[in-house]
Amino acid sequence: MSVDPRLLEILVCPVTKVSVQMLGKRKLAALNRAIAEGDVKHLGGEVVEAPLDEALVTTDGRTVYRVDDGIPVMLEDLAIPTEQLADW
Repeated sequence: MSVDPRLLEILVCPVTKVSVQMLGKRKLAALNRAIAEGDVKHLGGEVVEAPLDEALVTTDGRTVYRVDDGIPVMLEDLAIPTEQLADW
């Protein structure tokens, strides 16, 4: 289930207020590989343990938010900073 396009038009990062867009399949696959290797942490410091089926990324590419069953999880502590990802 994907994010409603009307909702996507108004969503912004709760921290930086930068707009978000759906994360592409290639980047999502790369992120999930890093998650599987245990190399990814949330902004709050917790290790990301489960792969993402869908995700949103800020338009500046700096932050990823998971989407669960079509619902964006836009909590600051659960944000995934992309600076920790190689070749992002």
